[in-house]
Amino acid sequence: GGRKALVAGPRPDRIPLSLAQQRMWFLNRLEPESAAYNIPFAVRLSGGLDVDALRAAIVDVVDRHESLRTRYPEVEGVGFQVVLSVEEALAGWDLGPEQVSADEVRDRVIALGSTQFDVTAEVPVRVRLFEVSPSEHVLMVVVHHISSDGVSMGPLIRDIVTSYASRAAGKTPRLEPLAVQYADYALWQQEVLGSEDDAESVIARQIGYWRGQLAGIPDQLDLPVDRPRPAQQSYAGATVGVEVDAETHRALVELGRARGASSFMVMHAVLSVLLARLSRSRDIVVGTPIAGRGQAALDDLVGMFVNMLALRVQVDPAESFTDLLSRVREVDLDAYAHDDLPFERLVEVLNPVRSASRHPLFQVGFSFQNMRIGALELPGLEVAPLE
Repeated sequence: GGRKALVAGPRPDRIPLSLAQQRMWFLNRLEPESAAYNIPFAVRLSGGLDVDALRAAIVDVVDRHESLRTRYPEVEGVGFQVVLSVEEALAGWDLGPEQVSADEVRDRVIALGSTQFDVTAEVPVRVRLFEVSPSEHVLMVVVHHISSDGVSMGPLIRDIVTSYASRAAGKTPRLEPLAVQYADYALWQQEVLGSEDDAESVIARQIGYWRGQLAGIPDQLDLPVDRPRPAQQSYAGATVGVEVDAETHRALVELGRARGASSFMVMHAVLSVLLARLSRSRDIVVGTPIAGRGQAALDDLVGMFVNMLALRVQVDPAESFTDLLSRVREVDLDAYAHDDLPFERLVEVLNPVRSASRHPLFQVGFSFQNMRIGALELPGLEVAPLE
């Protein structure tokens, strides 16, 4: 509550990376050929598309969000931010449309989604329009994680839609000016969190909290799997869908309400009980992503804010579920109160036994997605995600 307000201010010659960007920058230098940190977004546009209006809308949005026109060069082993003008950022850019057959479009989209980015030398965004027929197009946007995150897709899509609608009507878009840009956030974060060497700093206190909270956690959660864990993580997997009926969902919400707990906390407690049963362990750690946008000024910004929290719960088979839920509530609230320390830095600090076969600190992730990105509506067009 007593933190300095986040406002736009003067900038140094070298704008530092945010803590979240530092890990993305390092990973990009380590594996520049990897597409693991690309965020792709593809939509099918059916109807009369105004290509010139779309092109202008993309330029508007790149101009609006500095993170989409920033590159991250290296000086003496350290990355920093260089914000380009929209003209520099889009020099040589070609939206298209690129003519493709209906059979080819999926392969072209997948290929673009696998783009390699060198974030030190180029802006980490690609936009391409594919034309399947005069009335059928696919718009593909790929942004590297150093400049964006999943939540950013909301404001990004909304701004494209707003700008296109204006441009298609022959008007100049009237978007509310952004109060701050990502560079302002990075400078603010550095000032607010302070130095790890200062024992009284926010970052040092948070490191102290997590050291205590995660001391002595198991190296891994052993679940009854049907095949051995590979020596090297393959990231191969599948999606299995399960529906919870409306009555059960309503009962879960009511249970949380009666105990002052959110639906996230109720489901975290349920998952902890399940994992404790399956693993025959009482010490359960799961990871959960957080949006990292604690300041209202960040709501409409495209940028990299997301972080991971390791939530540790002791499950006692003899206690009631409501007692467990009360403790889960405290664990979750405490974790959210100490959510500035980047997960990768936490791993370095705790220095657990490393293995290429598993994720450090936790092997089960819990992502509770209760936000909807608004429907994408463009004048004269039917819009649908590319399946």
